[in-house]
Amino acid sequence: MSPRTDAATGEDFGWEGEATGLARPVDASQLDTRHGDILYLDDITVSFDGFRALNKLTLDIAVGELRCIIGPNGAGKTTMMDVITGKTRPDAGTAFFGQTIDLTRLNEPTIAQIGIGRKFQKPTVFEAMTVAENLEIALKTDKSVWASLRARLSGQQRDRIDELLGLIRLGEQRQREAGLLSHGQKQWLEIGMLLAQEPKLLLLDEPVAGMTDAETEKTAELLLTLKGKHSLMVVEHDMAFVGAIAEKVTVLAEGSVLAEGSLAQVQADERVIEVYLGR
Repeated sequence: MSPRTDAATGEDFGWEGEATGLARPVDASQLDTRHGDILYLDDITVSFDGFRALNKLTLDIAVGELRCIIGPNGAGKTTMMDVITGKTRPDAGTAFFGQTIDLTRLNEPTIAQIGIGRKFQKPTVFEAMTVAENLEIALKTDKSVWASLRARLSGQQRDRIDELLGLIRLGEQRQREAGLLSHGQKQWLEIGMLLAQEPKLLLLDEPVAGMTDAETEKTAELLLTLKGKHSLMVVEHDMAFVGAIAEKVTVLAEGSVLAEGSLAQVQADERVIEVYLGR
């Protein structure tokens, strides 16, 4: 059996194939992290109209790790996340989720279903619905919005929503329309919606942009709570926030890893000072 593909684009639809032409459906149960890494990128190269957005990028994330990614604009941070989530196909290189799942062979919906969740900088929530309804919809991603709202929740699902509301500190806001939340609260709600889908790896793009100092502090506490239970990749420019959450920081520049280590180590690196931090 060969992988299903779109006749016009050649894109596959959630099948992982071997060189022999055999293929099988991919699901989260196939995730193999016995060697300790949940994500491994090797020599990833992506070019757009002659511009090399990623240049032989090699990076790995351990199971349960919270990794911060920093770097100047144009360093390749967004393109890297696009490759991981299936939005962009690399020109060369490999991207593996665990030991055996080749992300370059999968489309975006399948990658989300097998356990990789992505949060963009601007929060996307259903503003006319309550906080609890937003979480309920996230629990039922295989159904339409209105069908989800008409369905009856099981006791386990109600407990899960209560758990998520407590985790994202919106328990008192559960019946409030999401559009009335502060910017920071909307960010937390969207993180909760991602968590409702039980991802193994979370990609967060500038999660504290536009937040107050108090909201930023609470977001740091939330991500530290998630570390260990989930693996997290956080792209961020706020160095104080990075210092509050990261044990290991990766600096990207010109599509490659420029430096890696603790925040103190990369801040002292002359190359990082030159291309990003300044003097």
